[in-house]
Amino acid sequence: MSHYTDGLTQLGQAAALPASPDEAVLERVPNPQPGEAYVVRFIQPEFTSLCPMTGQPDFAHLVIDYLPQDWLVESKSLKLFLGSFRNHGAFHEDCTVSIGKRLAETLAPQWLRIGGYWYPRGGMPIDVFWQTGAVPDGLWLPDQGVAPYRGRG
Repeated sequence: MSHYTDGLTQLGQAAALPASPDEAVLERVPNPQPGEAYVVRFIQPEFTSLCPMTGQPDFAHLVIDYLPQDWLVESKSLKLFLGSFRNHGAFHEDCTVSIGKRLAETLAPQWLRIGGYWYPRGGMPIDVFWQTGAVPDGLWLPDQGVAPYRGRG
């Protein structure tokens, strides 16, 4: 196995969906291009969690951008981490910000942002945005590409 995958516990083997975000193991691999300023983007267009008040499902389109430093997130562990919210009750704001904070804590990136574009419940979408700081100068950062909610009009 490559030194990039040493110590990983989920990649290349069966891994059950964690019961909660707290139980999820978010893993990282060494950045093969340290010192290069590039953006990594993950898009999860079918993110789900539960409303903590009603238990009804909430749906979001998440866009995560980060400028790596020494680490990259291992994508299977990220998928399992995001999937662990499926039966987790939390408000949109808490889900979005806690995902961003957990990634920032695990990866120590130069910069990270998350956009949580939540689908409407009760006729009102809630969009949540969080980042670790100002966008670094000179970084090519495409628009997140999620159109504002237009309803039926």
